[in-house]
Amino acid sequence: MKKMNKTEADVIVIGGGISGALAAISAGRAGRRVLLVERYGFLGGMLTAGGVGPMMTFHTGDTQLVRGLNGELIERLKQNGGSPGHLFDTTGYTFSVTPFDAESMKLELDRMCREAGVRVLFHAQLTGCRKEHDRIRSVTVQSGAHTLEITGNVFIDATGNADLSVLAGAPTAKGRPEDGKCQPMTMNLKLYNVDIFVVRRYIHDHPEDFPMLKGDTSIIDNAPRLSTGGFVSLLQKAREKGEISFPRECVLFFETANPGEVIVNTSRIAELDPTDPFDVSEAERIGREQARELMDFVHRYMPGFENAKLAFTGPEIGRRSSRQLKGAYTLKVQDILGAAKFPDAIACNAYPVDIHSPTGDPKGNLHGHLQAGEYYTIPYRTMYTPEIKNLLVAGRAISSDFAAQAAFRTTPCAGAIGHAAGAAAALAAENGDVTCLEYARLRELLLEQGAFLPPA
Repeated sequence: MKKMNKTEADVIVIGGGISGALAAISAGRAGRRVLLVERYGFLGGMLTAGGVGPMMTFHTGDTQLVRGLNGELIERLKQNGGSPGHLFDTTGYTFSVTPFDAESMKLELDRMCREAGVRVLFHAQLTGCRKEHDRIRSVTVQSGAHTLEITGNVFIDATGNADLSVLAGAPTAKGRPEDGKCQPMTMNLKLYNVDIFVVRRYIHDHPEDFPMLKGDTSIIDNAPRLSTGGFVSLLQKAREKGEISFPRECVLFFETANPGEVIVNTSRIAELDPTDPFDVSEAERIGREQARELMDFVHRYMPGFENAKLAFTGPEIGRRSSRQLKGAYTLKVQDILGAAKFPDAIACNAYPVDIHSPTGDPKGNLHGHLQAGEYYTIPYRTMYTPEIKNLLVAGRAISSDFAAQAAFRTTPCAGAIGHAAGAAAALAAENGDVTCLEYARLRELLLEQGAFLPPA
């Protein structure tokens, strides 16, 4: 039997999406030895692998809530031509959108990790976890024929699906409480060669087809990149003819940092379990079938898309929700809608409650918006469980109920939570216990690293 390779660090981060990458950078900047483990060959997760974009929202009204490392990333992308920065949300749904170029984001995250002294292990899949009493001692990852055992003081689960938490025996929940069903999965499409001028003209001429604008199409001219949801009558016509086989209320698309390149977020794969490997495999297949239907649809029906070309559907289906940690505190939808300010706040957000019905029926979609200037906070207690002393969860899998997760699951907030997880791990690495960390020290470090937090 081949001997297992061993390595160690102060902080081990599993998952290099936006949350895990920023967690690693934060801990590295705080002076800790950090190892970031990622299953792909690049960072950014669904932002760079799955065609998720734009990032939305960093703001409440004109106030930027998400700053710190996430804000720095966008500023660096702007300097390198990889993002136009934060723009007015021309869908009319929330406050801002932040388009970006995926390849530029991969490179910038590489650079930020390197500058912070973070060691990155690409093409490595988490396969096991060794725990003693109430602490994780090591994790096992597989990279090709190499099996590595990695030991550390603090472990951050940034897998998005709480995979490390499950392997460590942490308590988790999944889906809505009545039946365990999760929000639908989506296969995003990235298209190029779209004539945005023609699209804008169609929107102005057919305001009834874009109900989110509430009759005011002037707002689509408030940003140099177009985000919109509509073409309602055209989609309905295609559905009646059987050309679109899945239920969807509108075509939702977002122009990226590159003019004429758009992300179409419209496919819908419901009633499959995002944590079951066979269901996810089936969702991938269905997603590609729906992508083909959508390509045929945009060519036949949508003005400005006649010559659009499909760039990619991404190597992985998009999952809005799956498992949640059962932590020291469970964030509730009432906290979101009540704009709760917690005494141990580690991140701020104003994205609305945005539930895509688990059955796929648009009539079951639920939304809950905050007014401009309002925001809610994420408490530190949602990131850990008292049962495992040296585990933190970052990103969309923190402790919350089903409806609350539908608000903070988007990437700016996921990145802010990751930033906080890295800072907390850096401090907790002293004694390997995240459950008794002094909040004042965490707050001080987050503010030093540029995060926005409410007044103490």
